[in-house]
Amino acid sequence: MQHGFLKVAAYTPKVRVGDCIYNTASIKKEIDLAREHGVNVLTLPELCVTAYTCGDLFVQDGMHERALAALGDIRDYTKGDDMFIVVGCPIVHRHLMYNCAVVLQNGEAIAVIPKQYLPNYAEFREKRWFQLCPQQNETMVLFGNEIPFGNKLIFRCDNWKELVIGVEVCADLWATLPPSSIQSQAGALLCLNLSASDEAVTKDEFRRLIVTSQSSKENLCYVYCSAGAGESTTDVVFSQHNIIAENGGLVAEAQPYRSGHCEAVIDINALSFERRRHVKHGLRNPEICEIPIHFDLRQIDIGERNILPFPFLPPTAEELPRRVEAVLDIQCNGLLARVEHVNPKKLVLGLSGGLDSALALWVIKRTLEMMGRSKDDILAVSMPCFGTSQKTKSNAQRLCDAIGIPLRTIDISHAVKLHLDSIGHNGTPDTAYENAQARERTQVLLDIANMENGLVIGTGDLSESALGFCTFGGDTISHYAVNCDVPKTLIRAMLTTIGEQEGGAIKEVLDDIVATPVSPELLPTNDGQIAQKTESIVGPYELNDFFLFYSVRYGMSKDKIVRMAALAFEGKYTEDEIDSWCELFKKRFYTAQFKRSSAPDGPRVGNVCLSPRGDWCMPSDAVAP
Repeated sequence: MQHGFLKVAAYTPKVRVGDCIYNTASIKKEIDLAREHGVNVLTLPELCVTAYTCGDLFVQDGMHERALAALGDIRDYTKGDDMFIVVGCPIVHRHLMYNCAVVLQNGEAIAVIPKQYLPNYAEFREKRWFQLCPQQNETMVLFGNEIPFGNKLIFRCDNWKELVIGVEVCADLWATLPPSSIQSQAGALLCLNLSASDEAVTKDEFRRLIVTSQSSKENLCYVYCSAGAGESTTDVVFSQHNIIAENGGLVAEAQPYRSGHCEAVIDINALSFERRRHVKHGLRNPEICEIPIHFDLRQIDIGERNILPFPFLPPTAEELPRRVEAVLDIQCNGLLARVEHVNPKKLVLGLSGGLDSALALWVIKRTLEMMGRSKDDILAVSMPCFGTSQKTKSNAQRLCDAIGIPLRTIDISHAVKLHLDSIGHNGTPDTAYENAQARERTQVLLDIANMENGLVIGTGDLSESALGFCTFGGDTISHYAVNCDVPKTLIRAMLTTIGEQEGGAIKEVLDDIVATPVSPELLPTNDGQIAQKTESIVGPYELNDFFLFYSVRYGMSKDKIVRMAALAFEGKYTEDEIDSWCELFKKRFYTAQFKRSSAPDGPRVGNVCLSPRGDWCMPSDAVAP
């Protein structure tokens, strides 16, 4: 499957208790639907061939014979299709009956996995009919073939090494050490659970929690399929509550009592990257048996994966205020600890009137409030030069006025011109012309900090660091960088949210700052208007943040990122445009490592961080692929 995508599903067929012929027909309908939907791996419920609630009927010869015949019919129905299917069926092995998951693929039964933990309390009486899974793997003869029998099994794809599947049955997941954890340690990235969990008030919440937790703890995709319509309601009710979780996130769910159909496109390669990143799996367990399976690799339609264009933002607007508060808490508490340690009299900030410095000012203000210190301890400095527009200069003043602090203005034009003259520069805009302004601003701030016993607060953000769109020896230098782990898309969202919460003059100026094109303002203005727009140089920040997230967080290749971005930004950018900007991002990212290697201290905010002190270790002379 191209780029590591795989389509998995959990379908619950309607059953009749003990009616194997009816149940077989229902199961075939679900297989047909899975084929129609392009499913690669299908999970069906526990004991769905007979129904879970057969009671003492399980041990009757007739039931066993009918179940085996039905299983053979279902097995034959899978011929000519590489779909990996697990179906629940009672199986007799060495005169004992087991509650089993049977693995079917392309007309063959390739393994039987018995349930290990048999609930035997309250409404559950499984030990009355079934035996515990043997401690060690065995073999059994099924339909004339000798196949593995046990739960220390994993299924490894022979032409896709990352795809490894484990299987367990219902309450096995509730155990202190679930079989899926052992299978995971041996390499399983996808675990399938055949279940018959009955309903009780709030039990759906517990299922959701334990499935997502297991997927997070083991860095895998967990597919949970439960029994539903047609089961006996003598004492309990079954709701066909099916769940698919990927690495701690709930990616699909069939709500209780609804359709019983749950499917999702999952990313096996991303899970594989997560394993390599955590380096906590791959333990060789001699008891684990690997069974080869085969898929005809083909491109999976990822349209239903719901790839969000803004991975650094929460998926819904309702969650944004809580995310903003969490980020501010980290930024402010990091700065608070540094201020308490250094005990400066002033916090010095270069305030440009742009996004980054506006957020940094808010962090400083809030931190001082937390410490019980006066906002008079903020020393905000505006340093206009050749490219400073009237709009940003005005917004810097308006923001200070709205907060209630003075803004010191120091025009650096004369100092920069003297410097350029002294090195023989002719004043024509070029890289030296631009960077001289950025370095002069940093020098001014550092010198003022010396004069005022202050601490210079850096404003540079994660997106600029990734792109290297910052001046070495200029805005890369500060005493503490509060925005270092906050990407541009999140900064925009944070300022908008803060404005909505504060209202009044603060909202007005923050909305204006967010609406202003991002610019370093290092080239001469056009009649006072911004002449240099960052996104026309390095590409849209929403794209760059998308590239950054998936390349660093999941180590994805460029072609996979471009494919996902084309879907996420469909209708806004063409795939060619995305490809071009992604190529530029990759080149800039690799050549800018030397700047990141000398980054100042700053608080880690999310799961994508480029700090050279542990989060991102990369040599400055690494070659871009």
